[in-house]
Amino acid sequence: MFGSLAILRPDIGRHSSISDRAMPWSGARSNGSQTMRHGTRGGRKRREQHEGASSVPFRCHGASDEVETRVGHQGAASRRPGLCDVVGTDHLGDQFAPLLALLSAVEATRSLRVGSFVLANDFRSPVLLAKEVATLDVLSGGRFELGLGAGWWKREYEQAGIAFDPASVRVSRMEEALQILKGLLANDPLTFSGRHYTVSHLNGLPKPIQRPHPPLLIGGGGKRVVSFAAREAGIVGLDVKARADGSGLDWTTATAAATLQKVEWIRQAAGNRFNELELNLISYAVVVTNDRQQAVQQLTRRWEVSEEQVIGMPHCLVGTVEQISDVLRERREQYGISYIVVPERSMEVFAPVVSHLTGT
Repeated sequence: MFGSLAILRPDIGRHSSISDRAMPWSGARSNGSQTMRHGTRGGRKRREQHEGASSVPFRCHGASDEVETRVGHQGAASRRPGLCDVVGTDHLGDQFAPLLALLSAVEATRSLRVGSFVLANDFRSPVLLAKEVATLDVLSGGRFELGLGAGWWKREYEQAGIAFDPASVRVSRMEEALQILKGLLANDPLTFSGRHYTVSHLNGLPKPIQRPHPPLLIGGGGKRVVSFAAREAGIVGLDVKARADGSGLDWTTATAAATLQKVEWIRQAAGNRFNELELNLISYAVVVTNDRQQAVQQLTRRWEVSEEQVIGMPHCLVGTVEQISDVLRERREQYGISYIVVPERSMEVFAPVVSHLTGT
């Protein structure tokens, strides 16, 4: 398995200082539909939308999970209006190594943007990761987005013989790792001495095309992680918080109230940066159906939450194409979330929603 997802994002430009001439596509930026124009920041337009000045138009991204159909789906995604990005997950199960698989994806098309969603920091040295990130950005012509998380699934740590430290320690390592990544992707040699990592006068080479570095997404479900992301990244991923014992996800942290709290944490931590941030969220369940009530009841049993919580849960999309489209617009207004990730298994059923929302 490739471990990829489909994405719905606004038809707006992204963090980069590259001119159109520097990219393998000209005039239209690849990180959106083919109508994307260069230079408009997602956060600024999202803030204008909240102030009633404009509405952020959606755009979409698609990918494949299955090895045998991966490249074909990627090529189709690049040609389908609004479907144009691929992100790879980072787990130790039946999937390709994400960064190598993403390189295969960029070779299948000249316009597809790719990203990691998200890399588990403890699985790699930040020094070596910086080189891989820069290499992939260069080989893709500046089409890579780096997503990073602290790691959460204890079972994978145990299988790999990696110590599953408390969340506070894993988050501290990720915080240091991001400093190293930014330093090595910058122009000058880096010297860094932290609690977990040390780097001595190392000039990270090659340098990425996107300057000062590829777009950064930091994802998590707790206050510390989303606050750190608000200060240090351009994209903040609002995820379901993992249980402290690493056994799974705590779905009570996926409710509407919990999501509003996360947005407020982000607002407080970001300060003046909040206008520039792009907020991201994954929809774990996408059910296109005329029988909304039955689907909701099934999800309540799966996640052990109430029907009311499922209906209002930002990580869940249930209903007809029109209902889901309306819900996405409402949540864009309520939370300011314009970057939506959808599991690959739901890509086909979600396609009509994409068409319905394109340009809105």
